[in-house]
Amino acid sequence: MHSDDGEAYRDDPRWAVAERVAEAARRRFPADVLAVAVHGPLAHGDDDGGGDREVGLLVVTYRPGCGPAPATRRVDGVLVELTVVAADDHLQRARSLTPSWPLTADRYVTTCALHDPTGWLRTLRDEHLGRLARARPAEFSAAARQAWYRGSAAHARAARLAEWYETDQALLMLGEARLAAATVSGLLSRTYFRDPGDAVRRTGLAGADMTEVGAVLTRQADELAARGRPVDGTVEELLSGP
Repeated sequence: MHSDDGEAYRDDPRWAVAERVAEAARRRFPADVLAVAVHGPLAHGDDDGGGDREVGLLVVTYRPGCGPAPATRRVDGVLVELTVVAADDHLQRARSLTPSWPLTADRYVTTCALHDPTGWLRTLRDEHLGRLARARPAEFSAAARQAWYRGSAAHARAARLAEWYETDQALLMLGEARLAAATVSGLLSRTYFRDPGDAVRRTGLAGADMTEVGAVLTRQADELAARGRPVDGTVEELLSGP
C-alpha cells in the first residue's frame, strides 16, 4: 500500500534523519526533485526500529542525470541508502514484469512520502498495480523460469564447491540458490516480498540445506512444465527467446 502519513512512527530517530536528507535534497536541487519517499521496512509502519537502523530513501527527479547522486552513508548512526531515479525511467520499470519482480515490487507499492506535491507516488503505485492486473499467467511463468535457471545454476555450483571442501564459497552459492528459489515461488504465486530476507523466510527456505533446496527446485521445475513449458528445451527454443 501507499502511505503518506506515518505520523504514529515519526518518533523513530530514523525519521528525523530521513526528513533532514529530504529537506537538504530539495534545498540543494530545487528544480530537479519531483518527490522524496521512504521505502522498505520503515515505510510499512510496523518496523520496530531494531536491526541495523537502516533507511531506504527514494529521490525522484524530473529528468535523468540530475539531482543528487545515488549513495550510501551512515548519518548520525543511521545507515541511509539513497536511490535516485528519473520519474519516467522509474515508471517504465514499474510497468515491467521481470524475474526479480518479487524483490522489487514493494518499492513501487509501499512508500511513505516526505515530499510529493503532485501525487506522483500514487501514480507509480497505480501504474504497477495496473500492469499486474493486465499480466497473463504465461508472463509470470516465463519470469519464474528465468529465475529458476539462476537458482539451478547456483545450486549446482554450491554442490560442486561443497565436494571440493570450499565451504565458504559453497555457502554463498547456496544462499543465492535459496533466494532464487524463493523468487520463483513468489512469481508462481504472484507474491512479492519486502526484501531478500523476507523472501527466504516466508517461503521456508531460510534454513534449507543443499538437499532441501534441490528438492524445492525439482518441484518448481515440475510445476513450470505443468504450466506449459519445461525448463529443458531445444537449441531452436533457445534461439527463439524466452
